[in-house]
Amino acid sequence: MSVRILFVCSGNICRSPLGAQVLQERLGPAASEHVIESAGTIADDGAVMDGAAAEQSVRLGGHPEAHRSRYLTEQIARSADLVLTAERSHRAAVVQLTPRAAKRAFTIKQFARVLGGLEPGDLTDVHSPEALVERVARLRGTVPPPADPADDDVDDPYRRSESTHVRVADEINAALTTIADALRAVS
Repeated sequence: MSVRILFVCSGNICRSPLGAQVLQERLGPAASEHVIESAGTIADDGAVMDGAAAEQSVRLGGHPEAHRSRYLTEQIARSADLVLTAERSHRAAVVQLTPRAAKRAFTIKQFARVLGGLEPGDLTDVHSPEALVERVARLRGTVPPPADPADDDVDDPYRRSESTHVRVADEINAALTTIADALRAVS
């Protein structure tokens, strides 16, 4: 059975498609075991990826050509096994649509931070992506939060400088490298 991973941002033209494309690349052959999608809380259906964000996707090995934005719906949120959001406000929007998603919705940086804060033995008995999500959800309160809660957010680079796009892409890439390593380890 495929695991559905959903990335969520605002317009679904910068951060969430970048995240989906980078995770696909970081998972390598293991990506075929997952359905990796994206959506936006205020997205217009059918928009292409922002040019600057698409450049960053290509730089990181992604393939942005086929991306078309879509609006986040309850059905989309409900169908995901893991929801990775750009900001805490996006996570809140997902949980508002489908409250049961609370245990499987995280910001991208939060999920990576919790994984990075685990002890070596914390995942030895985890043998599936679904069990990984469940374990991270259970342990998220045991890993110290960032001093500034906004540190779990990824800034919106839309209509901002190239350096902002590079920084945002690098933040997403770093977090997703950690997440991809964990997903491969339990698959």
